[in-house]
Amino acid sequence: MLTVTVVGQGYVGLPLAIQAAEAGCRVFGFDEDKAKVQSLLEGKTKLNDVNTQKILNLMRHKMYTPTHDPELMNTSDVIVIAVPTPLNSNQEPDLSFLISASKNIATYCKSGSLIINESTSYPGTLRQVIAPIFKKNLGKEVYLAVAPERIDPANKNWNIENTPRIVSGLDEKATQLALNFYSLFCKSILKVTSPEVAEAAKLFENTFRLVNIALANEFSILSKALGFSTNEAIQAASTKPFGFMPFYPSIGVGGHCIPIDPIYLSYAADRLGVKSNFIELANKTNSNMLSNVLTEIADNYGGNLNKTRVQVAGISYKPEVSDLRESPAIELIQYLRKQGASVTWHDPYVKVWNGEFSSDLSKSIDIGLIVTPHKNIDFSVWRENKENILVFDLSANSINYGWPKFF
Repeated sequence: MLTVTVVGQGYVGLPLAIQAAEAGCRVFGFDEDKAKVQSLLEGKTKLNDVNTQKILNLMRHKMYTPTHDPELMNTSDVIVIAVPTPLNSNQEPDLSFLISASKNIATYCKSGSLIINESTSYPGTLRQVIAPIFKKNLGKEVYLAVAPERIDPANKNWNIENTPRIVSGLDEKATQLALNFYSLFCKSILKVTSPEVAEAAKLFENTFRLVNIALANEFSILSKALGFSTNEAIQAASTKPFGFMPFYPSIGVGGHCIPIDPIYLSYAADRLGVKSNFIELANKTNSNMLSNVLTEIADNYGGNLNKTRVQVAGISYKPEVSDLRESPAIELIQYLRKQGASVTWHDPYVKVWNGEFSSDLSKSIDIGLIVTPHKNIDFSVWRENKENILVFDLSANSINYGWPKFF
């Protein structure tokens, strides 16, 4: 039986730890956040994709153990790094969590361990950042590999088991060990020629999405000027059975992947003196959407949102999750309040944010904004008061909630 430690028990690490435990590995779920570990020991998690009863059953059978004790790593055959890789205040890659985790692992791991990085980062991170940390730890031979995460929270069709996994090690032995590990619970594994290819593939996946969302956003500005519905045109284009993939305009992009991963790619390019023009333009286009949309909403309401009662429906970054990372709805609320609007919000998944509580959809508002329409949000209150409430559907999909799409 393999003993595995997954470092980081968040959106990536916890589902991975549970999957590995169900596949027959003895798993330690390590996290430095003692409060999170305590919650997991009680079977509690904020992640909708992880079943509480499943956690408790695996702990009962000693297949999964949440811990903040790093010394348990010295019993592990495989150690997976699944920590955040955000941006710093200068909008540059922040690898502080990744470096800290690597140093911790290098201190406590045993010789012969396989160390896998699942945390998203720029090409060269495994070879240039992580490997030197382990080289300094003399006396231990470890194997280093990368297998970038492909978690999509709330996706009922694609999960860790059936989503193809990309793997590569710094040498053939590391690659083979990583293939052996993921073959325990992944149906499809692609071995690539170098860690840099694996790291770059993950970044390009989400850069593709960023650029196409920006294209949809720019298309919405063009369609507005020409007097037709962006949404209808995209749906019409989607009937082509080949060569097209629909992306819908929105007020911004959220989550960890789309807003952040492309910046890691452009950072790597900048270090080599190469310009990433598409990424820069896409970021600029997407970041300008919020002010453009709110200007038009204000124009529809007499040009001034001061003292206007506004309610936002859905503030997480995507439907059916509570994840607020980079959510454009948060920036929307802050922008509205700067304009003097009185803003409340409703989100059955978030419930509490910034000391505020989710409120029921109200009929006593002037403007309703549909941003993240979770399936269990009932818009009947707004529909029954159409004469008094001006509703704008800002959601990035083709679903009709009772009002024309804004775009």
